[in-house]
Amino acid sequence: MRRALMSLCAVVAATAAVTTGCAGGTGGTGDSGGDGDSRAQSDPRPLPPELTWRQELRVTDAQQHLTRQCMNRQGFTYWEDLGLTLQESRPVRYVQDDVAWARTYGYGGRIYAKSERVRERNPIGTYRQSLSASRRTAFDTALDGGDSSRVLAVTLPGGGEIRKRFGGCTEDAERRLYGDPAEWFRTSKVVMSLNSLYGEDLMTDRQFTASVRAWSRCMKQAGRPYKDPQAARDAVRVNTGRLGAARADEAFAAERKTAVADATCARETSLRAVVTARETYHLDRLRDRDGRYEKDLATHRNLGQQAYDRAVRVVPERD
Repeated sequence: MRRALMSLCAVVAATAAVTTGCAGGTGGTGDSGGDGDSRAQSDPRPLPPELTWRQELRVTDAQQHLTRQCMNRQGFTYWEDLGLTLQESRPVRYVQDDVAWARTYGYGGRIYAKSERVRERNPIGTYRQSLSASRRTAFDTALDGGDSSRVLAVTLPGGGEIRKRFGGCTEDAERRLYGDPAEWFRTSKVVMSLNSLYGEDLMTDRQFTASVRAWSRCMKQAGRPYKDPQAARDAVRVNTGRLGAARADEAFAAERKTAVADATCARETSLRAVVTARETYHLDRLRDRDGRYEKDLATHRNLGQQAYDRAVRVVPERD
């Protein structure tokens, strides 16, 4: 399951204490690895497939495009954020096993810096500030309903709540893509938070930990003795900060070498397949014992697929 690869870093941080990178795919293998329990008597019903990162990006681009069209109809200028290429937009997961990508982009350090520059130069903020007070209020109302808009609130599975202002062109664009944007918001936040309910089980899973140890041995043989992929990236980040702007090229060269070794070892140890299978397994156990999330998972994926099917008629894929 691809969501696992997106969320695993958050799980690592969460379980160590409690973004880039870390459930789709086929079911996991045999036992749970952590407590020796056998697989449930019957697997949960298969879920609809998750969107790939390329499909998700296209939905995001379509939403921006529809929002711009709506804002233009309201008499305002609005810019779409297309500052990164398709490959630059690729998320760096907990497991990154694309050696060619790593050889070009490392862990994406320069992409992040470029993204920050694009964000800082985003013309929307400057444009909004150039408006009169009354037009600025009108701009906000047109964009997301302004201060008088309704607020959506979602209680997360692990506790806490996320809120979102809901209205204006943002709601209009999401409705044209998802059909029911409020349900999309609710299920997306619930689904992306499910890892908090099984994160500790995953991090102590025998198959998961054995695979990470195999990766670590491979990295040690490559002259990079890191205990797990996150430790490798943390070390690169520290080194980049230590070298500073004056030695940025040297830092990036080191980043790429570590990233290539990381991706190579991930391939040689099949780390991605193991992580995907084990997170799928633990999610399925959660679905077995708590059926209330079954509908949320299916709804979230169905709405996402619907949005993508509509997005392809709105915008092309990025170059």
